[in-house]
Amino acid sequence: MDAIVSLPAQIVAWLSEREELSDIKFFTEFPPVRKEVPLKRAIVAVGIEDLKITDKFVANNDGVLERQEYCRTANINARLSICVPYSYGGTACHTIFTDIMDALIFHSDLNVTNGRCAEITSDRNTSALVMTGNFDIIADFCPAEVLDSQYYSFLDKELLCGSHIRDGTIHVTQEDKDKWNGYIKCGSYFGNGAASHSVNVGFEPKAVLVFCPDESPARVNASTMQTAAYAGFAAAGYGSIGIEMTSTGFRVKSATAGTSTAALNASGLTYAYVAWK
Repeated sequence: MDAIVSLPAQIVAWLSEREELSDIKFFTEFPPVRKEVPLKRAIVAVGIEDLKITDKFVANNDGVLERQEYCRTANINARLSICVPYSYGGTACHTIFTDIMDALIFHSDLNVTNGRCAEITSDRNTSALVMTGNFDIIADFCPAEVLDSQYYSFLDKELLCGSHIRDGTIHVTQEDKDKWNGYIKCGSYFGNGAASHSVNVGFEPKAVLVFCPDESPARVNASTMQTAAYAGFAAAGYGSIGIEMTSTGFRVKSATAGTSTAALNASGLTYAYVAWK
């Protein structure tokens, strides 16, 4: 649960970088920070008052709430201990609390639902006025989610859902994902009329489909009764005439079988292809 414990420190670091809050010293409750006596500047301690983790429910298309098996919702009650010198006056406590809440709500990725503060008291040991403020955060965490937010999903997924994450029967490897993302390569080439023309797609394909968008798949010459094939397909060592796969892509070439002739590199025509990895 180290990630939960570190949340106040993350909030302190974020608040300390805000230019509009540069006059305030932020720190976490633990370990305690030695305070100036008498206090000479405003200081704010950040901590967690309460934490409650519950199952997450999401409404389906029919409006019925369904429990999310691998997701949880954390309800966090964070605490702010605001101390200001006597000379600042009690109004300063409320101003600081308002400025912090504005920064968290409008500029951070925290899902802050509400905030509230208690009465101002006097601490004679440090000659300071003290006010406690609280704000609530709702954070969802799901093993399948990838979030850029620094705070929104802070809980340790490996700790809470480790058995699910490591289950190789329902999860795939990064290698599998890379294959899926690059599974199909689409492109085109310009026919040059040569007897052979190689096309590099960057990998050895399992299958290749080539066709000319401006021609029908096959066109018959009525005078010679020869058929020109403007489309071809190859897969697993087999294919139509005039096309074969290579280690880096595929090759089209002049070829004739019976009354059919491959026309997969006719000069002046553009051909499209789809290669499956």
